[in-house]
Amino acid sequence: MSDIDSDPRPARRLSSLGLLLPFLTPYRKLVAGWLGFLVVSSAATLVLPLAVRYMIDHGFAQSDAGTINRYFLALFGVAVVLALATALRFFFVTLLGEKVVADLRQRLYSHLLELDIGFYESTRVGELTSRLGSDTELVQTVVGSSLSIALRSVVMVIGGAAALVLTSPHLAAMTALVIPLVILPIVLFGRRVRGLSKQNQDRIADASAVANETLNAMHAVQAYARESVEAARYNTAIARALATARARIGARAWLTAMVILLIFGAITLVLWLGAKSVIAGDLQSGVLSQFVLYAVISASSVGALTEVWGEVQRAAGALERIGELLGVKSSIASPAQPVILATPLRGEIRFEHVEFAYPARPELPALHDFNLTIQPGETVALVGPSGAGKSTVFSLLLRFYDAQSGNLSIDGAELRTLDLHELRRSIAMVPQDTVIFGASAADNIRFGRVDASDEQVIAAARAAEAHEFISAQPEGYATYLGERGVRLSGGQQQRIAIARAILKDSPILLLDEATSALDAQSEAAIQSALERLMHGRTTVVIAHRLATVLKADRIVVLDHGRIVASGTHAELLREGGLYAELARLQFAA
Repeated sequence: MSDIDSDPRPARRLSSLGLLLPFLTPYRKLVAGWLGFLVVSSAATLVLPLAVRYMIDHGFAQSDAGTINRYFLALFGVAVVLALATALRFFFVTLLGEKVVADLRQRLYSHLLELDIGFYESTRVGELTSRLGSDTELVQTVVGSSLSIALRSVVMVIGGAAALVLTSPHLAAMTALVIPLVILPIVLFGRRVRGLSKQNQDRIADASAVANETLNAMHAVQAYARESVEAARYNTAIARALATARARIGARAWLTAMVILLIFGAITLVLWLGAKSVIAGDLQSGVLSQFVLYAVISASSVGALTEVWGEVQRAAGALERIGELLGVKSSIASPAQPVILATPLRGEIRFEHVEFAYPARPELPALHDFNLTIQPGETVALVGPSGAGKSTVFSLLLRFYDAQSGNLSIDGAELRTLDLHELRRSIAMVPQDTVIFGASAADNIRFGRVDASDEQVIAAARAAEAHEFISAQPEGYATYLGERGVRLSGGQQQRIAIARAILKDSPILLLDEATSALDAQSEAAIQSALERLMHGRTTVVIAHRLATVLKADRIVVLDHGRIVASGTHAELLREGGLYAELARLQFAA
């Protein structure tokens, strides 16, 4: 995303504003109200110079107080209409902007949640939060303000130009002659502003990514005393963003000065010619006043359009990046006609000649000609050195990735034929790196099943040996656990994760060294709970400590993505080989 062309064609950039149309459609009444009152306020503005003309030519010329009073009253009436229409236009367009951007954020966030794990391996989360934050803020500003100003300015420029022609064709023709000399430099300089705006947004996204990465790893940052280093890294990113912002601001300042100088210089020239016509008796003073006001309205509208055009361009660029995100298709998706798993699920798992390499490392096979059958209710432990392929087995079972070849099925149904949500609902997992959300203890456990009652949550916590430490908290199960579980020890976090899996009550259980962070006393207690949980369920255990898998029905030894041995603990010890070597190293220690 960050390598988007830094100077896309303006037509392509503006076309990205079309992404807003589906979000505007549900709010037709707000759009109609906005456009209706925009027309009324623009019409009221264009009527003002006409009222001034008649006031000068008929009121002042006749020296009639009654006539002057009528024209001033009419002028005030126009001002009232203009004020009310402007206020209502502001209300409708601002509310429209809030609603549209809220829908856009919800759509983008929901889309991001559906993308596959491979996408997140190649994309920085900080950049995604920047798209959800700063890019959508730009869109909100434009929809709620800048776009309305731009559209109103266009209407006023067109209406003002028509009024100039009707008021004095001769002066309007003189004005038309100087317009190209005014517009051309503005267009050419505006391209530089657009490019700098895009660069500025990208540098802001880079800074957000650095901050997100660092703040999510504060334990490591402080443990390695890298506060000053990380601060310097963020300061460098901010300095780059500030440098591009300074260049953008400077360019826009020069553009604004150029617009004012060229436009009002042209107006001054035309008015000088008009004043000479008044002196010569070829033009009425009221007509000249009307022409002057229309010229000022048109010029100020061009200036306003130029002022907000940069914002519109920035928002169009933001929408282009958002559109690219929304256009990303997940490589892992449910089929159009998914196979329905039988109920109750038996839990037979079968890998047949599976070949798999991670997308980021296609030259390094993670599993090679992998064959494994796990019977319903069987507990199988996967052991082997780091990088042997144990976690890959879990990733493929959860269909975070699809194998390049071979077949992977549950109860005879190939995983690609199943609905993703149904597949994942049938599997409970306790990862080695526990994920704790910034919510209450009850909500963290209920993450496994959102419709669970309080009694079921407490029962799951008791089974996971988590009830005691949760009850000891000041607010019990309502206690806020802190972002990423910072208020809990590692063992407590893992017990929350185990309670979550117990509550989910799925027929297939995946345990990634589920007791790795527990002390000996807690491990003994939780081991019996896990044994009760595993009873009658198909369970796959990744074990780094061989002591935790001695009671497994079968131990499968992996090395370099292949199964090199399989059997019980006693059988594998008798065979020797890799397992016997691992056992000797661990039990000797």
